[in-house]
Amino acid sequence: MSRDRDEFDPEAPDEREIGREMVDGSTGLGSVVAHLYRGEVDRAVNWRTRLDSTTNWAVTVIAGILAYAFSSEDTAHSIVLVAILIGIVFLLIEARRYRRYDIWRSRVRTMQENLFANALDPTEGIEQRDWRPQLSEDYRDPAVKMPLRDALAHRLRRVYLPLLVGLLLIWLVRLSGEDVSLVRAASVSSTPGWLVIGAVAAVYLSLVAIAVWPDAGAVTETSDEGDRGDLERGE
Repeated sequence: MSRDRDEFDPEAPDEREIGREMVDGSTGLGSVVAHLYRGEVDRAVNWRTRLDSTTNWAVTVIAGILAYAFSSEDTAHSIVLVAILIGIVFLLIEARRYRRYDIWRSRVRTMQENLFANALDPTEGIEQRDWRPQLSEDYRDPAVKMPLRDALAHRLRRVYLPLLVGLLLIWLVRLSGEDVSLVRAASVSSTPGWLVIGAVAAVYLSLVAIAVWPDAGAVTETSDEGDRGDLERGE
């Protein structure tokens, strides 16, 4: 066994052609791609499920914190700030998972757009002339293609910006119920209220800037821009 392993040369012409033998006349590329496509769809669905579970956990945890925050008048308003912080943490986790999900989504859309769509209606031709070399390179050297900014923008617009804005309004309502001014009511321990309000404002301005930044975002199959199955790598 060890002797055969030592004599094996993966660079030999016969060994390098093993990939072509998988798609010879007796099998065809379509048969191989069909199995490959099913595997990629399964991966995409699994990562999509992870995204949904992250969102569910974020809503559940934040709802629990808010229930505690309004369970007593003596509960400090800073507990709502904790809910905001936890929401941002879940946003970062979900953006990271969305970037991983995009790896499989882009492969699936590339095959749908250029292979299956063309098979159903050849008169339209293919959308990307070099889709096969791009897909081959993506299998040889897999990498995350979506920039973090785009993933953050997408998840903010879809889920987290409305959620975080709602938390901000709840926090302001909680502060307005105090007998002192809004600035004084916003103080946390020895931290002055103006500093707390300034920090919260800076965080929210940053989130809004990311959400509305030009060209920041990820398209989906049902978006106006259309999902082109782009396999090019982002920065």
